[in-house]
Amino acid sequence: MSLALGLWGVRRGGSMWRDEAVTYDMARRELSGLWATLAEADAVHGLYYLLMHGLFRLFGDADPLLVLRLPSVLATAAACGTLALLGRRLAGPRAGLLSGVVLALLPPVQRYAQEGRSYALVCALVVWATYLLVRAVTTGTRRAWAGYGAVLLGACLLHEFAVLALVAHAVAVPAARRRAWIGAAVPVCAGVAPLAVFSAGQSAQVAWIGDPGAGAVASFAGVVVLGVGCAVLLRGGGGPVRLPVPALALLVLPALLLMLASPIKPLYVDRYVLYGHAGTALLIGAALDRLGRARATALLAAGAAALALLLPYAAQLRTPASRTDDVTAIAQAVREAGRDADGILYLPARRRVWSLPDPTAVRGLRDIALDGTPADSHTLYGTEVPASVLRARILATPRIVAVRDPAGQPLDRTEPELVKRRLLDAYFEECRVWRVQGARIAVYARPGRC
Repeated sequence: MSLALGLWGVRRGGSMWRDEAVTYDMARRELSGLWATLAEADAVHGLYYLLMHGLFRLFGDADPLLVLRLPSVLATAAACGTLALLGRRLAGPRAGLLSGVVLALLPPVQRYAQEGRSYALVCALVVWATYLLVRAVTTGTRRAWAGYGAVLLGACLLHEFAVLALVAHAVAVPAARRRAWIGAAVPVCAGVAPLAVFSAGQSAQVAWIGDPGAGAVASFAGVVVLGVGCAVLLRGGGGPVRLPVPALALLVLPALLLMLASPIKPLYVDRYVLYGHAGTALLIGAALDRLGRARATALLAAGAAALALLLPYAAQLRTPASRTDDVTAIAQAVREAGRDADGILYLPARRRVWSLPDPTAVRGLRDIALDGTPADSHTLYGTEVPASVLRARILATPRIVAVRDPAGQPLDRTEPELVKRRLLDAYFEECRVWRVQGARIAVYARPGRC
């Protein structure tokens, strides 16, 4: 079922968004260039980029959107199957089956099942590690504990915030097994520590993350209330690990810790802890099993109603409008705008990523601010010339395609970005505008020359 949902509309009408464009560009760089870039930026995603680099080398002639997204589709299917096994072990076969179905249907899971990023893979590994943890607690063998530690370390190396699953696991481990768990957890922490220290030096990359907004907090609180309600319904039962404990811990603790850290360093983004939805699915699946024993007809009616509500949102997830921007549509607008222009200007510079998947869209246009290309400078977005040089270049260009965020987005206050905006406002007039998903493309010319 998860595989079918993942394949449904997986190309999203041929669109790609900015984060996927970064993956696409990084994965297709030469290995030496990729290593050099990771030394400067995005080391937190380094292992994922290396995996994708291998896939693009192996399937270079295939549809790039499928190469980007099929690993996430397969990982999500694996996560749903493994969660069903975990639910079976903790609460029985029907609870396990329902938990896997719920995970497949959750909208955030469906979204990242079709994303060319690491989050679905991390989710699959955390679910697998949680299953191995429960087995290790039950059997107590060194092999089981070693397997648990190895899989969780793999998740942490794909994205270091998977280490927060350790906190959730610590709550779930019974006292009699705590010492063995520590023996597995310490190597995980030691293994991810170098990546964490190194990536901390690249923290400017996440400067865009702000404090959790009211919507994010309300959404998280609502899911927690739902989870607690399910846990209350499931109270009681035996076994060394009772389902509500690891499920609630996974649902609550990783996201809560990131939120609580926000006053020191804002880092909460829901996709960073996507694996927490495994806890949500376990609780809902087991609660549905418990309710279904007494109220089968009502449960079927509620399930049908839930599917009816989810279907429109699931269909919207398969459209370009479901993402922050549409790189393909932006490239088409730039190609059209550039037919009667001399140069192109990205405001801010990081929006150059929009042109990386399809460089033909900017062919014939001088990148006015560019100093070194992303690949040559071993950066994500390229380097730009100093403000004084930038000023001279802009004033020497008769017609400029400006590629920028839509109105209302925060504006960078760095000197080069201020120079770009001031000169366009003072010495040029806007001739024509294209508004596409997540971007605004305009042609500027000297007054009276539009």
